[in-house]
Amino acid sequence: MKNLSVIFAFAFSLSAFSQGKILPKNIQIKTAVLAAPEMYREGAMVLGYNEEGKLITLREGTNGMICLADDPNKIGISVACYAVELEPFMARGRQLAAEGKSNEEKQEARKQEIDAGTLKMPAEPSMVYILAGEEKDYSAETGELLESKIRYVIYKPYMTGESTGLPTKPQAPGMPWLMDAGTHRSHIMITPANR
Repeated sequence: MKNLSVIFAFAFSLSAFSQGKILPKNIQIKTAVLAAPEMYREGAMVLGYNEEGKLITLREGTNGMICLADDPNKIGISVACYAVELEPFMARGRQLAAEGKSNEEKQEARKQEIDAGTLKMPAEPSMVYILAGEEKDYSAETGELLESKIRYVIYKPYMTGESTGLPTKPQAPGMPWLMDAGTHRSHIMITPANR
């Protein structure tokens, strides 16, 4: 009976912890925009989480940048900002994930939709900024992330090594390279070298 009480207490504490993981709106916004260049932070639209854990618009935007708050159900801190032209692609990925699709299924569905013209992709290369760090370096009270790493991703469908002059595999720390070359989700990866 004592063990059963411990199990119930533990389950209750996990439930209380998971409910408490949703940060206040202002903190989610402050953290989310850290991924964006300073000139875009104030006017960026911010998507984050309500008390039920549902992704919602926390703040409307005015400058064509969308920032995504940290997912409270994932380990570590990761926020991203991207050009509004990428939102159909990003939103479709979130929708497919919510339907329980695997990564392979998501990629195949979006490929078919892009090729059919039903999922619009930007005509020009479109930027994504991703900032990540560890929870030990994050203050949920202030929204500050003391230590972090950034990477830059530039999307444009069907880029190739030949058309861009980029290698299709990482070559040297900080050097740009083309990931998923020749596919609907081809993107240039730039990960600054650690200092």
